[in-house]
Amino acid sequence: MIKKLVIVFIAFFAIQSFAQEGTSSPYSFYGIGSLKFKGTVENRSMGGLSIYTDSIHVNLRNPASYGGKNVSQFPYNDEGRPMTFSVGGGHNSTKLESDANSDRTSSSTFDYIAVSLPLGKLGIGFGLMPYTSVGYKLENYSDDGIVNKYKGEGGVNRTYLSAGYQLTDALSVGVDAQYNFGNIEGSTIEYVYNDGDLVQYQTREDNRSDLSGLSYNLGVTYKTKLSNKLELTSGVTFSPKSDLKSKNERSINTININPTSEQEFVINTLDANLEEKGLKETTLTLPATFSFGVGIGEARKWFVGVESVFQETSKFSNALYTSANTETTYENGNTFSLGGFYIPDYNAYKSYLKRVVYRAGFRTEKTGLVVNGESIDEFGISFGVGLPVGNIFSNANLGFEVGKRGTTNKNLIQENFINFQLSLSLNDRWFQKSKYD
Repeated sequence: MIKKLVIVFIAFFAIQSFAQEGTSSPYSFYGIGSLKFKGTVENRSMGGLSIYTDSIHVNLRNPASYGGKNVSQFPYNDEGRPMTFSVGGGHNSTKLESDANSDRTSSSTFDYIAVSLPLGKLGIGFGLMPYTSVGYKLENYSDDGIVNKYKGEGGVNRTYLSAGYQLTDALSVGVDAQYNFGNIEGSTIEYVYNDGDLVQYQTREDNRSDLSGLSYNLGVTYKTKLSNKLELTSGVTFSPKSDLKSKNERSINTININPTSEQEFVINTLDANLEEKGLKETTLTLPATFSFGVGIGEARKWFVGVESVFQETSKFSNALYTSANTETTYENGNTFSLGGFYIPDYNAYKSYLKRVVYRAGFRTEKTGLVVNGESIDEFGISFGVGLPVGNIFSNANLGFEVGKRGTTNKNLIQENFINFQLSLSLNDRWFQKSKYD
């Protein structure tokens, strides 16, 4: 047990050590950043499908998954479900394309750390994950040269406490209580020219928002046998809309920019009176979210399912961060996922490859963001494997996704991305009694 805990925390700090900004997407300029939370590596390797639940993986999207009966299917004579420790991270490589130019960028991230504890038919879980991420550097040009430069970083993190309970052999329910916190910093430099020549001093506006608030997520899972082999699985989640309190600061700076190093030197600073504008403290609404999915499969052999997620993003706004150079609105968002897995023979102890879990899927997503009248949509195809590690319960999960987001229409940017994810799911017995003194 102690050795596995040590491995988890080593992995966690290793991921943190190479993590840079959580995203490099120009679309993280809007709202409170790009949505990071899309589930575990196992979910994302199946196109984001999250309706499948078992006792040896954490499901971060449906709290009902924490409840369940003992794992009698394993050769331990109806022992209790194992404790699960899971940690995940990833690396993203993106090609940014516009009508005129292209560029490449990358980022490495910590995605989640989670713990699941079984208590009979009740199960509880807790963990930490990034919810949104901000990381952009944008420039706007005219015939004279650069006109504006935008830079931002930060995001919203989420810590949660979950409980799930198995009401019947087929039905489980659960609830997440989530605390969201973080900050977003953004700056805009306006360049001024005189007869085509850049003047000595420029103006930089700095903004900072400190965000915090509670949110909740309710979940239900239902499993039933269709035959001796086939099993039907379905899941529903609902997150009511919730508010984030935002405490804001803004300053206007006169700066001098070194033309060689582009280092910025502040000459003087004036703090803006946000109280007068009603922007000192604002409220941001996290949209209500509803998901439903259904799938069919053979236990410990194969599974295929579909899932739809609906978000009421049309009601979102962030009054502090606006841009006069783009027309930004929000519409309701949705995601469709199709995916599944295949295990050749989970009990083939003489053949390691037969015990590997092979996953695949795809997803389409309407993010809810509309820029210059263009909906920002996303598409991804994913693959992954679950590699047994140590005993029959622990595993390492590798995921790979290729896709695109955005468009080059109306001077916008299309992102062609490749995502690589890695997680460790380590399991052990909860208060297992020693067989020998």
